Amino acid sequence: MVTSTRESDWSEHVPLTRRSAVSRASLLRRLARHRTAMAGLVILAVMLAGGLVGPHLIARSPVEVDFNRVLQPPSRQHVFGTDNLGRDLFTRILYGTRVSFFIGVLAVVLSMALGVPVGLFSGYYGGRPDQFIQRMTDILLAFPGILLALTLISVLGIGIENVIVSVGVGAVPVYVRLVRGTVLTIRELDYVEAARAIGMSDRRIILRHVLPNALPPIIVQSTLQVGTAILLAAGLGFLGLGVQPPTPEWGTMIGEGQTYIFSSWYLEAFPGLATFLAVMAFNLLGDGLRDALDPRLTIL
Repeated sequence: MVTSTRESDWSEHVPLTRRSAVSRASLLRRLARHRTAMAGLVILAVMLAGGLVGPHLIARSPVEVDFNRVLQPPSRQHVFGTDNLGRDLFTRILYGTRVSFFIGVLAVVLSMALGVPVGLFSGYYGGRPDQFIQRMTDILLAFPGILLALTLISVLGIGIENVIVSVGVGAVPVYVRLVRGTVLTIRELDYVEAARAIGMSDRRIILRHVLPNALPPIIVQSTLQVGTAILLAAGLGFLGLGVQPPTPEWGTMIGEGQTYIFSSWYLEAFPGLATFLAVMAFNLLGDGLRDALDPRLTIL
């Protein structure tokens, strides 16, 4: 939600640091009342804790092969069973949490680093540069995300770094279009016009007034985009074009287990469930942040 720096008489008499603290406290209260957002946050916290702490509590290696324990079903010794090389599936999923979340977060950071500045420039200045940027954005948005990622992977080659770049670059048009639309509204507001009238430079207006007020939709989109990035990376891994074995990654594990889907269902079920929970949790949290950042919406 876009707000003015002179929104009310009360805000004029409250120090900036205190207003920021009050705003953050209000945001946290609204987010805490959003049950689905809290559910997503709990799921993410559990998965992150498992991925970061779990491997230190388990003595098994995620890549060590043991042909004496090939394709063992879930048991007390192996909670999720073992794969076709005798590796403990539960351990691999825990390590895979690190890899999948790492790819998702870095891909989104890359998307923001490229897309947000371009969107700010396009929306603030307009004109022919804006038209050119938007036509290029339209071309990129015409491609489904997985197809664009596959195209980039075919050019860059296979590897975890190239997966991050492919997934991240594929989401740049989303940020360009989102930020541009937000800036088009903000640049016409009174406080931006007043900043121009007193001679403030465009750079200072963008950094001090436009970008801070454009952050809420960017934060929401980034939360949702992490889930999308994890899903795209898993799709590339399933096709054999993502993270390569023996590195544990959920999509790669699903691809390795498809040969045994009828005899050893757990090889597909548990990595797929982990992917589903992660994507769902980020979507729930993103919906909650959207409602919390816009008080006009009803908190469920």
